[in-house]
Amino acid sequence: MAGNSQRPNRRTSNKKGAQVGSGGKRRRGLEGKGPTPPAEMRKGHVKNRIASAKARQSARRPAARRGGKGTSELVVGRNPVAEALREGVPASTLYVQQFIDNDERVREALKLAADRGGIHLMEAPRPELDRMTNGLNHQGLVLQVPPYEYAHPEDLSAAAYDDGEDPLIVALDGVTDPRNLGAVVRSVAAFGGHGVVVPERRAAGMTAGAWKTSAGTAARTPVARATNLTRALEAYQKEGLFVVGLAADGEAEIQDVAALDGPLVIVVGSEGKGLSRLVGETCDMRVRIPMPGGAESLNAGVAAGVALYEAARRRGA
Repeated sequence: MAGNSQRPNRRTSNKKGAQVGSGGKRRRGLEGKGPTPPAEMRKGHVKNRIASAKARQSARRPAARRGGKGTSELVVGRNPVAEALREGVPASTLYVQQFIDNDERVREALKLAADRGGIHLMEAPRPELDRMTNGLNHQGLVLQVPPYEYAHPEDLSAAAYDDGEDPLIVALDGVTDPRNLGAVVRSVAAFGGHGVVVPERRAAGMTAGAWKTSAGTAARTPVARATNLTRALEAYQKEGLFVVGLAADGEAEIQDVAALDGPLVIVVGSEGKGLSRLVGETCDMRVRIPMPGGAESLNAGVAAGVALYEAARRRGA
């Protein structure tokens, strides 16, 4: 009769219950969950909250005091590499394809790199150069340009005051063509300026193209990078610099501005959009360059050159 068997260890029910000593838990509930994670990783723990707060603060932290570094760049192709070396663009390594056909441009690049010194010559197979350049037509020559070391905006005015001079600085707003940046750097050097300020985002940086257009003047004219251009201009104003923005609808012509002979920041916008609203509102004055020929606008490099010439003339340079 079911349930009345006297035989030992005989199952009297098909229902499987909890094992003896399990505290009523099923087998899956008794399985281990691995080692206890550190306190910083345990949600709700005070150390986890502290670590999360530090991570958020680090993400919001502005750029380093000295302006930080850009990213390294590759110049590819025989003509671009030879031209970059000829123009004195800083370089760290020249990669040369194995078994390359040695024409005049290759020989010139190798000689320029050897004569300058400090440039490593590396021989690499073609597949490796293809991988480095993402399949671009490198023609067997690849030049690595090291990251540019940007200054901090405050460094430009400080250096001018240290030399006993009134700062003359150009700030670029929304200029994205590296060649325009290079042209501005060249003009700043030509007219005795003390540097160029560019925004950290949505702006041209000191690439190989900018170096080439500067015709070597980038080696002695600092470029600073600002996390926020408006705040950088406000900081200059607190130091006593007069901020002039170039705009087609400016309230005065540049030759009529009396403040050009003192501490000065000239702000130049892009050819198409001009100054952004916030930057334009931050300027102490917006001025225009007279153009009797009827042209609607000038590119950033030309506009900066005209304004710098007028400022240098007023200063008696």
